[in-house]
Amino acid sequence: MKKNYFDFIICGGGASGLLLLKALREDSFFINQSILLIEKEKKNKNDRTWSYWENLDGPFDSMVTKKWSEAQFCSKDFNFNFDLDPFQYKMLRSAVIYQNILDKYITAKNTTFLQAEVKDIVSNENLTEIITSEGKFQSKKVFNSLFDPKPMMNQKKYPVLKQHFVGWFIKTKNTSFDPHKVLFMDFDIPQLQETRFLYLLPIDENNALVEYTLFSENLLHFDDYETGIIDYLNSKGITEFEIKEKEQGNIPMTCFPFEKFNTKSLLYIGTAGGWTKATTGFTFMNTRRNIEHLIQFLKRGGNLDNFRVRNRFRFYDLLFLDVLKQYNNHGSELFTSMFKNNPPARIFRFLDEKTNYIEDFKILTSFSFTQITWFLRALFNRIFKIFVPLN
Repeated sequence: MKKNYFDFIICGGGASGLLLLKALREDSFFINQSILLIEKEKKNKNDRTWSYWENLDGPFDSMVTKKWSEAQFCSKDFNFNFDLDPFQYKMLRSAVIYQNILDKYITAKNTTFLQAEVKDIVSNENLTEIITSEGKFQSKKVFNSLFDPKPMMNQKKYPVLKQHFVGWFIKTKNTSFDPHKVLFMDFDIPQLQETRFLYLLPIDENNALVEYTLFSENLLHFDDYETGIIDYLNSKGITEFEIKEKEQGNIPMTCFPFEKFNTKSLLYIGTAGGWTKATTGFTFMNTRRNIEHLIQFLKRGGNLDNFRVRNRFRFYDLLFLDVLKQYNNHGSELFTSMFKNNPPARIFRFLDEKTNYIEDFKILTSFSFTQITWFLRALFNRIFKIFVPLN
């Protein structure tokens, strides 16, 4: 490549990088500005499944695999079926995103795709240089979605849990699923002193994605996840099935301030920028919302280190993670209290960070007396750590 300077450089062709490319190329404000997308692989497979809820119609509806208008939450002593109105729950597979965005936008005017490995990123405030296996490239606006967990793991101020899972896409011999209802969380499985649940997305009566999921600190052996799936299916009388696909994930759950690594010319995005919802692991909708804000920010011409996505919900998430880390064996009870004492629409708005202070208070006071004391203790400890210097 002869040209080594671009108006925008995007490192990483995952969801956040592609959604940013799409947003930039669909806005006429940026039509004459050059964009370089760097990705070491030509992505074209279903290596991710993104699920999210939103009001009925959305911009990716033509690409979704399935939508649901009903859901179910289960725990040992609580079984709750509910209508998702005014939301729908949606499943989006990664291959269709890769195909639609890459095919349409990497050949657009002023757009370059480079298949290369990023070796290093050197940011000198007003200019950032990307060192790749195919050369060096510079820009005053670099967006990096390549996630480095080391800074997050090498600190103790912010709790770090993982949402880790193995999922099977299965086809059963007999009709086994209600295709209209997503199983959002089923905690009615052995918890083994951790927060464990089953997650099931039925595509039709015979096909579904079944995931064995944990919110905890340590990963399991791969066989343990699969044993969990088999035990669950057996408990539901599902013994004859074919595994069509498998997927595995490990999503960080943390309020670590990744944004502190931003500079005037470098912005971390996606999971690398702390755009994953800390208490759920959901990233896709958060990324979409943050990119909408980012596009407007770029039009105003500000330095990238002034871009902010923090709000009061970050502190709520921090307290919840403090509690969930210390009382991980009671995670099922925490989620049960929330679903038992709140209308589902309020919970989903809260997780979407769209509730008002009154609704926040109702959520936060829906826990049991003992659970509230856990949150108050976490609040006291967090304020102490934040405002009192520790020697």
